[in-house]
Amino acid sequence: MSTKSTISAAMLAGAVAAAVSSFAIAAPLSQEQVKAAMDAGKEKCFGVALKGQNDCAAGPGTTCQATSTVDYQGNAWKFVDGGTCTTMDLPGGRKGSTEALSRDLPS
Repeated sequence: MSTKSTISAAMLAGAVAAAVSSFAIAAPLSQEQVKAAMDAGKEKCFGVALKGQNDCAAGPGTTCQATSTVDYQGNAWKFVDGGTCTTMDLPGGRKGSTEALSRDLPS
């Protein structure tokens, strides 16, 4: 195998691995995962996740984890340390919320 073929094969393998891992992430959290996070003192905080980094609940047409399409999407939540959600300072004067928000929704 030539060096060029080896590099091409490695790049293809990397692309396939990235695609497969994205499918694994975009699945709902199991009840066990949610319970473990809550038992560890975490709380659901809406409107704080960056695009594609939410833990769940990203509105209609989404499957769950890593499906938010807008930074700080109001109907997407992320687990944060308990008691910190509503005190988080975010760009543009935004704040996190323990309830879904109607701001920063995809168009």
